[in-house]
Amino acid sequence: MTRFTPPPAPSEVEAFIGQVVTDLSAAFSGVLVNVGRKLGLYQAMADLGACTSVALAEATGIRERYVREWLANQAAGGYVAYDPEKQTYALPPAQAMVLALDQSPIFMAPAFEVAASFWLDENQIVETFRSGEGLGWHAHNHRMFCGTESFFRTGYRAHLVSEWLPALDGVVERLKRGARVADIGCGHGASTIVMAQAFPKSSFLGLDYHDASIATARKRAAEQGVTGNIAFEVKAATEFDGHDFDLICFMDCLHDLGDPVGALARCRKALKPDGKVLLVEPYAGDRLEENLNPIGRMYYAASAMACTPNSLSQEVGLGLGAQAGEERLRKVAREAGFSNLRRTAQTPVNLILELTRKRCSRPRSTEARWLADPHEQRAASFEAALCAWMGRC
Repeated sequence: MTRFTPPPAPSEVEAFIGQVVTDLSAAFSGVLVNVGRKLGLYQAMADLGACTSVALAEATGIRERYVREWLANQAAGGYVAYDPEKQTYALPPAQAMVLALDQSPIFMAPAFEVAASFWLDENQIVETFRSGEGLGWHAHNHRMFCGTESFFRTGYRAHLVSEWLPALDGVVERLKRGARVADIGCGHGASTIVMAQAFPKSSFLGLDYHDASIATARKRAAEQGVTGNIAFEVKAATEFDGHDFDLICFMDCLHDLGDPVGALARCRKALKPDGKVLLVEPYAGDRLEENLNPIGRMYYAASAMACTPNSLSQEVGLGLGAQAGEERLRKVAREAGFSNLRRTAQTPVNLILELTRKRCSRPRSTEARWLADPHEQRAASFEAALCAWMGRC
């Protein structure tokens, strides 16, 4: 048995056991978030207001004994509120926005579907780690694809058209007049469809190497009646051979690529001389210690399970990871031939960057100057950024 000298203090052991129990509780309970979403329990609670387990069972057609146990778990985790005097349960407005209202700008319930796929892929990842080889995106459980689509779609609906595109110099004006846009690594097409709906005079091309995702993207577009100005093709980022594009987007995917430098270099050739690249990446600082928080923990897990294995499965296998940080992304952009990378916006979960072939002459606002200063970026706490984001929502 390993002996520690000096031995850990009892208070340290107790504190860490408490942390592990908390994590186990969350891991066990995550599946019940999926249960609540899929059976309409959260939505019914949002509609009913304060209710008993009997009332919720009647509203959803679920056996009351199961509903009662589910409610007890949710109350213990703070996901629902319990009134012991009235013996009723309620879904507070904040929780409803996160768990029940799928049009909310902070709807996060589908993220648990991604977590479910990670557990289902555990054996594959163990062998991937052991062998040192990669594991392509296409090889994951199908729940990964739909969960990722739903999770990121929330942010795209809330921010892409209203904030991120307007932050790019002159792009919205072009889109209103009619521009050519490529969305690289589009997956199920969530971001492509949002843009095509907002700018009917522009044409949008979504590309992804995963044929099943492209088939789903075409289906999603048809279901939403977006067909006249949108198309999807099965094509890897390093095979992109278009030309005369006004805007090329990488939405939460550049870090997944084996050769992000090569992909950006192809995009540079495909752009008009004054074209731009919109790069949306997971929020991260440039140093590990800046990312030791709940957002960083979540993204490092996703990176270890999906992003880095996918990159290592492809040619070059750079393995940027989901917490690459702005400085590393800037280096990749420079190597691809872009002269300027500008941070235009951010949320606690995303960095929004503009790549141009020449220096941008647009005067920067006070906010933009702050965003461009790495020292001031690091001075802003994670908690402050989260509060600001929630305030805007």
